[in-house]
Amino acid sequence: MATGISEMSFHATTRLYAQHFCTASPFISPLRKNAKANQRSLHARSWGISEKTHNFQNINLSQPFQSRKKFIECHCQQASDIANLSHDEANSTWVQDAVNKVSQVLGSTNGKSAIEFENGSAKHGEDPTLVMPEPAKDLQPKKTRGSSLVEDEAWRLLVESMVYYCGGPVGTIAANDPLDSNKLNYDQVFIRDFIPSGIAFLLKGEYEIVRNFILHTLQLQSWEKTMDCHSPGQGLMPASFKVRTVPLDGDENATEEVLDPDFGEAAIGRVAPVDSGLWWIILLRAYGKCSGDLSVQERIDVQTGIKMILKLCLADGFDMFPTLLVTDGSCMIDRRMGIHGHPLEIQALFYSALMCAREMLAPEDGSADLIRALNNRLIALSFHIREYYWVDMKKLNEIYRYKTEEYSYDAVNKFNIYPDQIPPWLVEWMPTKGGFLIGNLQPAHMDFRFFSLGNLWSIVSSLATTQQSHAILDLIETKWSDLVAQMPLKICYPALEGQEWRIITGSDPKNTPWSYHNGGSWPTLLWQLTVACIKMNRPEIAERALEIAEKRLSIDKWPEYYDTKSARFIGKQARLYQTWSIAGYLVAKLLLEKPDLAKTLWSEEDAEILNALNVMVDPTNPRRKRGKVLKKTYIV
Repeated sequence: MATGISEMSFHATTRLYAQHFCTASPFISPLRKNAKANQRSLHARSWGISEKTHNFQNINLSQPFQSRKKFIECHCQQASDIANLSHDEANSTWVQDAVNKVSQVLGSTNGKSAIEFENGSAKHGEDPTLVMPEPAKDLQPKKTRGSSLVEDEAWRLLVESMVYYCGGPVGTIAANDPLDSNKLNYDQVFIRDFIPSGIAFLLKGEYEIVRNFILHTLQLQSWEKTMDCHSPGQGLMPASFKVRTVPLDGDENATEEVLDPDFGEAAIGRVAPVDSGLWWIILLRAYGKCSGDLSVQERIDVQTGIKMILKLCLADGFDMFPTLLVTDGSCMIDRRMGIHGHPLEIQALFYSALMCAREMLAPEDGSADLIRALNNRLIALSFHIREYYWVDMKKLNEIYRYKTEEYSYDAVNKFNIYPDQIPPWLVEWMPTKGGFLIGNLQPAHMDFRFFSLGNLWSIVSSLATTQQSHAILDLIETKWSDLVAQMPLKICYPALEGQEWRIITGSDPKNTPWSYHNGGSWPTLLWQLTVACIKMNRPEIAERALEIAEKRLSIDKWPEYYDTKSARFIGKQARLYQTWSIAGYLVAKLLLEKPDLAKTLWSEEDAEILNALNVMVDPTNPRRKRGKVLKKTYIV
């Protein structure tokens, strides 16, 4: 930062400013009990997000160590605060300038929102960099030319799943089945679940809900997160949050809306969501690419949020590998399924988030070390995954002939993998043409299961090579009856069965063979498949999968997942009207209609990384030999 203001002083200054503004402004009033009725009326009006006039709510930074008892409170008539200042605007008087701006705006308020925008222009002489891109005007839940009845129903259901906070959209709930009385946490906004919803809105030109989601979840990042007197790193993003209406202190006749996040303290198994922060960075980059509005990613609080996530992921530990070490259940597969260690899904998202963050981080002296560590990790992670996670018929035969117990710096079998670990099913299942990235790699252990999300996102993020990417799609085509069958797409293949299921899952009654995360079929994976196919110029694969999905999704009431080996049954515990099943279908539909839009979601292979990898595989390279090491070394 040009002014040299540290992150700690930034948070402290923001807290002082927020406290002053919240107590001094005479225009802050709590939401009364009729706020819910107003919210429902907003929800019922077509979309509520495609009007020309937008009221922007104040987004305050929460205190870094705020008590969990103090929720993020809604004060609908606050103006945009100092967090909206970009790096270029930061200077020695930026706090006072922000206060002056707010004072000028509040001085002219007459019961309307503090800042209004009309026809894409700022009123009252505000900073034009705060203007949101004008949303598309054609996004309506009615029949449109060229659209199908299934697509129209999907848009209507997606709109009905939207969650409002202070009158503005902030996300979509996980499932919205009106006949389901046992909601559990499916009435919350999940970070990972909102990603396809957010992308659907971005592709349709509706940016406000994504912007609000990004900034409001950022507020929650800084909260104190405690379970049994232990607190994880500050960069952790919540798994989900819920908008609650609570009584206002000191006034029993008034209520206010609050954001109540869950960082895993209430989740089944109490597992922290490692993938939430990674998806948040990916969505932030997609927002900028789709909307053209780079002011959000340039904000000081957003830049700080990116750095906090990166520092948490890049922190030194005992692990010798460049991959992220995580517990079981820390990603989409959020129950015990034997993926603890270095699961492919986390590594693919990690690599993608690093690539996206490198694009968005503002160049400054304080970020130099972080960017250097980021680049080093990208190179090491890319080599590690491409070299050691890849299996095809040739590689499988090499593993079959491995020597074990090699004590040497030049060992071929670096992880001491025993050839007997190759499962019998894989010997028969592996096609001559095609291959995939295995699910996990640890000392003396390779998880040979095929995990769809990890492989697909390795294509999207360019973690896999071009040749490997085509081979993954070749395998999906060849094994269509196993991986797609009657509904795309198997979350993993094959399922754990018998004694293996009892030992690895703990006899989980929800993850029975060919159900849920244990070989169930998840329609939401359709959108990742579509992005990967379009990137590799093979959209016909995604079109074929979409055609299959369209025949059943609407009739089956948009289930969360399907059961049985060929996906014939709706999942035995699947929620109906599952939002990311709806959104995944819509994203796939939009991208196949306009393939050029998919470019905003993938990362091209980086030339510098590719050159570094070529040097690393060169046998004459002295850096491969012991004693010639980089400043930051990883075993690769």
